[in-house]
Amino acid sequence: MNKIISKIAQAGTGLAFMAAVVACNNPDSKTANTASSTSTKENKTVTHEFVYVNSDSLLSKYDYFKEMNGRLENKSKKAEADLKDKGTAFQREVAAYQQGANTMSADQRQKTEERLARKQQELQGFQQNAGAALQNEQATESEKLYDKVADYLKGYAKQKGYKMVLTYSKANPTILFADESLDVTTEVIKGLNEAYKKDKK
Repeated sequence: MNKIISKIAQAGTGLAFMAAVVACNNPDSKTANTASSTSTKENKTVTHEFVYVNSDSLLSKYDYFKEMNGRLENKSKKAEADLKDKGTAFQREVAAYQQGANTMSADQRQKTEERLARKQQELQGFQQNAGAALQNEQATESEKLYDKVADYLKGYAKQKGYKMVLTYSKANPTILFADESLDVTTEVIKGLNEAYKKDKK
């Protein structure tokens, strides 16, 4: 009975983060097909065109995601508790009917069974509606999360001169190897959290 709600609670912690790359409009930069870097002969500084963000670290340290995930988990637990209470009350009614069925008339038994059948349908409807509502809210929150991160990275990439920001996750390792100098996760997390603090004020 609690399977749908439990699955949603688990899914809340494993929200899908980013499956796309964020490109910056930079008409003066040459297009590259692979992660590359350019160096100037004069000062020997290296400017990377591609960088990446570890989405596992980002999600565990981004304040907005932590608060969002907490809200979803609380709602899931509340829905699960409500469903459990309703299910327990229904089971008590069924047990009471079974104990007293022998003392009832045929008409009373029929009416009681019809009432219990309606309650069972209502309980199933409640379960389905609660699950659907949580799934819809999770989808909406996931979209907001994606938009916040993507919008921030567009500005970040433009400011730094990056042509592309990739995402990496152990669960979905689309990047098999990248030099650590391309990892901008810490800097991005810091910027996102600072921007979120300003949004909350």
